[in-house]
Amino acid sequence: MTHEPELTTPVDLCQPGGRLLADAAKGWSRQPLHRANLGGGWGRTKRWDYWAILAGDLVVALTYADVDYLGLASMWWVDLSTARSGGRDIAIPLARGFHLPERSGDEPLRYRGRSLRLDIADDAEGTSLCAEWRERDGERGCLDARVDLPPAHESLNVVIPWDQRRFQFTSKHQARPAHGTFSLGADNRSFGDDTDGGVSAWGVLDVGRGRWPYRTRWNWGGGAGRTDDGHLLGLQLGGKWTDGTGFTENGVIVDGRLTKLGAELTWDYDWEHPLRAWRVRDPSGSLDLRLDPTYDRHTKVEALVAGTQVRQVFGEWSGTVTDDAGTVHRFERLQGFAEESRSRW
Repeated sequence: MTHEPELTTPVDLCQPGGRLLADAAKGWSRQPLHRANLGGGWGRTKRWDYWAILAGDLVVALTYADVDYLGLASMWWVDLSTARSGGRDIAIPLARGFHLPERSGDEPLRYRGRSLRLDIADDAEGTSLCAEWRERDGERGCLDARVDLPPAHESLNVVIPWDQRRFQFTSKHQARPAHGTFSLGADNRSFGDDTDGGVSAWGVLDVGRGRWPYRTRWNWGGGAGRTDDGHLLGLQLGGKWTDGTGFTENGVIVDGRLTKLGAELTWDYDWEHPLRAWRVRDPSGSLDLRLDPTYDRHTKVEALVAGTQVRQVFGEWSGTVTDDAGTVHRFERLQGFAEESRSRW
C-alpha cells in the first residue's frame, strides 16, 4: 500500500547538533521510534502534544505546545447537540516554563495558571488527561479522562522531509478507547461507557516535533467507530503539507493494525461553506470517504508577522476503506473531524 520505508528500530530525528535531518530518520513506523533531538534553529522549531476525545455530542481538546516564541496551553470543548462551546486558552511569550520531551510521554506535561490547570501523564497502559478551568463568565469546568493504549494497538508515525533544515516528525493516534467525566458548573457527564446503550468515546493524539517553514497549509482528518461488520476502525488522513515530499501521514487502523497509505489523497470541500460534505479519496480507490459536518470551529488570529486561520469541522464519516490484506470495510456514521489550517508562524 506504500512505497515509503518502514522503520522498525529506534532512530534519532536529527544529525548530531540537532539542526539537520538525519537520513536514517526518513520513514514511517507502527509505534513511535523517533527521538526528536532538535537543537538550535530558534523561531522555526515547533513542539506540541494535542489530544482530543470524541464522545458522541461531546468533543474536548487539550493542547500543550512550545512554538519557540510562544508557549500554548489550551482546554476546549463543544456540545455538538447545542453548538455551545467554551474552555480556556493561555499564551505565554517565549514559552517560558514550557517543556516537551524528545519522546512524547516520557515526562508529564503540566501547566498551572489562575484560569487553567492542565495535566497530561502517560504510563504503559495509556494516558491520563486532567484539566480544571474557569470559563470567561466565571463558571468552573473539570475534565478527568483516561485514554487507553490497548496491547499492540498501532499508530502512524512518519517524518515529512521538506529538506534537510525543514522537517517534521508526527505521531498520529486514532481509535484509542477513552472514558471519564466532564463537568461544567452543575452539569456532570460521563463518557466511554458503551454498555447498556451508553456512548463510546475515542481518543486522538497528534504529536509534533520539527522545524517548519514560515508559511504552511495542511489538511487533517480522523475518526473512529465500528464498521458494518463490527471491526474497530480508525481513520488518519492528511494532505497539502506533505505534497512533493514522497511521504504522507495517511492510513487506516483496523482492529489495532495499521495499513499505511503512501499516495496523496484527494480532498474535496468548500472553505467558504464548511458545513457542506467533505470528500476524501485515494486515487487507487482503496479509500473513499464522505464527512457530513454538523459543527464548524472557525478560528482566526492575526498578530503582526504571525497569524493562523483554521476551519475544523465535526460530524460523521461514511464510506469504504481497504486494509493491507485486501479486505474492504464499509461503514456509516463514524464520529470524526476534518480541517484545513493556514498559518504564518
